[in-house]
Amino acid sequence: MRLCFLVEEQYRHDGMPRDVIAQLRAWGHQVDVEWPGRSMIRMSELSEVVAAGRHDAWVLKTVSGGPGLTLLEAAATTGLTTVNDVRAIRGVRDKALAAVLARTGGLPVPMTYAAARAEEFAAVPEAEYPLVVKPADGSSGRAVRLVERPEQLTAGGVAPSDGAGMLIAQPYVPNSGTDLKVYCVAGELYATERCSPLHPDQTVPERQVPLPVEVARIATEVGAVFGLDLYGVDVLLGPDGPMVVDINDFPSFRQVPDAVARVSAAVLRLARRGTACAPAGTLPFIGHQRGPWPAAEAVGGAR
Repeated sequence: MRLCFLVEEQYRHDGMPRDVIAQLRAWGHQVDVEWPGRSMIRMSELSEVVAAGRHDAWVLKTVSGGPGLTLLEAAATTGLTTVNDVRAIRGVRDKALAAVLARTGGLPVPMTYAAARAEEFAAVPEAEYPLVVKPADGSSGRAVRLVERPEQLTAGGVAPSDGAGMLIAQPYVPNSGTDLKVYCVAGELYATERCSPLHPDQTVPERQVPLPVEVARIATEVGAVFGLDLYGVDVLLGPDGPMVVDINDFPSFRQVPDAVARVSAAVLRLARRGTACAPAGTLPFIGHQRGPWPAAEAVGGAR
């Protein structure tokens, strides 16, 4: 197959996607790499490039605010297959939008507030404090803050959006101080336990753990609601049950057994499947044609 990976500069040396690219090449596939942050793209000629069949699919591995998503959306609009579906990526990259899609899809998510300035969250009822405040386009735990009281919103501990985007705030979900990260590789689920960015004093090593059946059901529903095939879900086991607090497209897949081979094979299957839909149009978008993989039911990572 002929694939193109769009890779942000900060992921240049990461195993995801560096090792996946190497594996695909070792299997005899053509893999080109574009660096959206340091390349000039002839956007007006993109439709001709896609029509010429230079690539069977494009795969995106960039930061939330990076330029790769615009390029991917443009290619998808002309009919190119993308991994993940470009509309699904847009749906999770904006955490404010993701909260709406998740609630509409019946997923358990905390009440979510959005504002351009942190001080606006002072209008949130004090009974809902403490709040977790973070950028709507954040990733990798960047600028996540626990705000105990309304007066702390202007105390300098909360990063402002500076007019460049939205912030979101959610009531803190009491938990053990560890996050459950569920990775999905085209229908196969794997659970990893790791320290929460809000509890840096925890010393729990990152490790694969058994996947509770209810969490597996929720993680599978996330894929169906957003139309994702390769993704990660952050789940907190709170007093009212599991709560989804973050969703990522094409995450690191750390602690997933044979992650490189599994993800590489999934990329090929998704590229071969192509898209049964018309070229991508207006967002938001909820759900898409699912692949031939059954919903994961077993505990501990197996299908």
